Amino acid sequence: MSEKDSTFDSTKRQERDLPIDSFGDWRWREALAEQMVPIIGSMYRKGVRILIYGESLINESPVSIMKAHRFVRQAEGNELSENETFPMLQAIADLNLSDCEIDIGELAVNYPDFKNLPDDTSGLEKYLNTELESVLNIEPIRPESPQDIALYGFGRVGRLIARMLIESTGPGNYFRLKAVVVRKTDSGDLAKRASLLQRDSVHGKFSGTIRVDEENSSLVVNGNPIKFIYASGPNDFKYKDHGIKDPIVIDNTGIWRDNNGLGRHLKGGASKVILTAPGKDNIKNIVFGINDDELNDKDNIISAASCTTNAIVPILKVINDEYKISSGHIETVHSYTNDQNLIDNFHKGDRRGRSAALNMVITSTGAVKAVAKAIPELKGLLTGNAIRVPTPNVSLAVISLSLSKDVTKESINSFLRENAFHSKYREIVGYVNSPEIVSTDFYSSPFASIIDSQATIASGNRTTLYCWYDNEYGYSKQVINLTKKVANIKLPRLPIPKSN
Repeated sequence: MSEKDSTFDSTKRQERDLPIDSFGDWRWREALAEQMVPIIGSMYRKGVRILIYGESLINESPVSIMKAHRFVRQAEGNELSENETFPMLQAIADLNLSDCEIDIGELAVNYPDFKNLPDDTSGLEKYLNTELESVLNIEPIRPESPQDIALYGFGRVGRLIARMLIESTGPGNYFRLKAVVVRKTDSGDLAKRASLLQRDSVHGKFSGTIRVDEENSSLVVNGNPIKFIYASGPNDFKYKDHGIKDPIVIDNTGIWRDNNGLGRHLKGGASKVILTAPGKDNIKNIVFGINDDELNDKDNIISAASCTTNAIVPILKVINDEYKISSGHIETVHSYTNDQNLIDNFHKGDRRGRSAALNMVITSTGAVKAVAKAIPELKGLLTGNAIRVPTPNVSLAVISLSLSKDVTKESINSFLRENAFHSKYREIVGYVNSPEIVSTDFYSSPFASIIDSQATIASGNRTTLYCWYDNEYGYSKQVINLTKKVANIKLPRLPIPKSN
């Protein structure tokens, strides 16, 4: 992976020299990372999440923390040193902070006198008081009880959402996964569900504990009891009968996509319903970070759109705002899904009956039509198609656009990198700069879309962008973000980006 990029304008981070003794430097920084672990854990229990350029450091090993520091070279031209972040973390830990997320990577990079850390910390207090003013010495306002959340369905997306909800339950008492609704299979159903949650062939093992409680039809995950409700449909039960109050229901089955079908959840006691598929009727299709400001309290049924829509809309949004798109075509190279057949068999869809494991399958995508719902000014300007390929996860959107002005590869990459690291889109748009990157490198990536800068093509007013996305994990993270939005859960992330 390239250490420097010719399109990167700033030289601030490139001033730090390489160490003379690489191994000695590694051991010293490793020791600092080891000391960071308990501090990060202690702050998390108080309601403060520590990040480095968007990557959470909660429950991470010292080596993982060091890798997060090294990743900063993608944004700033050189990796970040633990020598710079450790004294900053220590200083933050001594502050009285309200619940929030703090990116110590961004804080360290923006610190005016970073070169003199850790020897001179005299200016840290004033700097941190300024950057963290909005959460300093403010008593956190936490709900009396957590927002109950229920999953309707427990497939690929459902289990990943469960993992994320459980892992982010933490302090603050903001929300709690209380139930999963599934159809009963056999006597070993609960144990098998537990195993599928614990082990995943793509995303690896769940980093927590799971205990099967057959008597109460529950899984106790990281100490949280999760009730498994067996039903053939939402009409078969009431959530209140299971001790669940006004839950937000995340329907990840896709069985119903209209108001009539999804309204059954509301009749069963749900306060809100979020569909993990494109909605029909007048259901709002929401891409978090783009058009979630359209939501209001009266929206009880909401669609999180599709994984592909979530991948392409943020990129189209930032490009259109800067360059104005006149026309374009989007081709998605999509991993196969459970909707397809492993071997040739009847399928109601064209071509999808052929073996997913053996063929590339041309098919349609509704993502392009959905773009207009999030970005109305692009209605009628885009075409699209999809190719299903024999990979289990991670997809690629090839976005070819005609723009209102000329661009170069360097200029458009520089613009996209700035948005990925230093704008309000930093939580949903990723950026990589490597000539060796491939699809498996993006397993469990939390971003809705990741720009492959090495693959960018530009000539005159035309550009082609290659955007990777984990169609399972990245999309699930967007659903979680939307769920928090619906539940009015908003932890401020600091520092505030310079370009917003």
